[in-house]
Amino acid sequence: MSANPVTTRKRYVARSSKTAARRLGDEMMVMSPLDSTVFTLNEVAAAIWEEADGTSSLDQIVERRICQEFEVTREVALQDAEALAEELAGHGILVLSDEPIQPNDSPRQEAK
Repeated sequence: MSANPVTTRKRYVARSSKTAARRLGDEMMVMSPLDSTVFTLNEVAAAIWEEADGTSSLDQIVERRICQEFEVTREVALQDAEALAEELAGHGILVLSDEPIQPNDSPRQEAK
């Protein structure tokens, strides 16, 4: 049996309270608080962004949103979601934790 490349620990994700974001059709535009770089998130990344409430683990988000809306296996989706979450966390857009993140730590901030 081959080793599973997907992380076995639960990772919780929340949007950084310092970001500005706006949905444009199927994409989400998000500005990094670190250097004001604007990122365009595709449909999958936007779905993860929208569900990143701090109380949902990444694997829960993958199961209830990504696997339900897109034709992808759980293993592939989770591996890709983890890589994306790590990248966005590196830009200050998402916050990652091994424990649920309290709402006061990272409130939702989406521009309307």
